[in-house]
Amino acid sequence: MTRILLIIFAALLAGCSAEPQTGPGEVRWDREICVRCAMAVSDPNYAAQVRGGPAGGTSKLYKFDDIGCAVLWLEQQPWKDDADTELWVNSYQDGAWIDARSASYVTGKITPMDYGLGAQREKTDNSIDFTQAVERIHEKEQQLNNHMHTPAATPDQLPSIGQ
Repeated sequence: MTRILLIIFAALLAGCSAEPQTGPGEVRWDREICVRCAMAVSDPNYAAQVRGGPAGGTSKLYKFDDIGCAVLWLEQQPWKDDADTELWVNSYQDGAWIDARSASYVTGKITPMDYGLGAQREKTDNSIDFTQAVERIHEKEQQLNNHMHTPAATPDQLPSIGQ
């Protein structure tokens, strides 16, 4: 009898503490790190989350400091196209979670990883859709990689300190 009560109690406790299996989760701002870049998830107007996992496996929640990190990371996952994979982004206007694929995006925002996209619920004259946002993310990533990996001058072209 005691063993049965312990099993029931453990099941109830697990049910109470388990995270939902759908939708965005709670973010502990400045206490969690971006899965892709390892920066703190600290800005509630530009963060993103991915919920998913391998088919037949347990769904897991992944948190990101910028929609650009989420998109680029998700593209590397074998389960990226699974219908159950969810992608959420914060509204830059009020911090509310929005389905990233149905959000509209405005450019020119100052975001944690400089992808510059602010998500919003409503389409406006100056907004772009998710597909266009992904294209912008790839363009920005290409610029960042080219800048970071292509030296402006070779060492023999750099001036010496005494010149």
